[in-house]
Amino acid sequence: EFVFPALPPLLFPTFFQYHTFYVAYTKKYWVDLAWMLTFYIRFFYTYGSLLETKTLNSLISLHRMLESTWFVWVSQMNHIPMDIDYDKNLDWMSTQLQATCNVEQSLFNDWFTGHLNFQIEH
Repeated sequence: EFVFPALPPLLFPTFFQYHTFYVAYTKKYWVDLAWMLTFYIRFFYTYGSLLETKTLNSLISLHRMLESTWFVWVSQMNHIPMDIDYDKNLDWMSTQLQATCNVEQSLFNDWFTGHLNFQIEH
């Protein structure tokens, strides 16, 4: 019962990491795969002498969980469909403009979203 709230935030980042490596391997993107592996090599090399493996894995999982939660907040706050009830046979650009919105500008929104709160201009 206590594990359930943690599963969705942890499973999606774990699956995403696995899938990213899987695609790079199956499509033979060897340079990209090497760069992705260097992150983990550098991470474990840097912190491996300070922390045990279980703690390092927990740290990576926590990082991925926070990162995915942030990504969902940032991407969904300005991709809320505005006026798309049915196909109005509009061109792609018009449909995209109707399906996104800008979010109020503030110091916090600008910082938190990396200026992606200006989604239409983005």
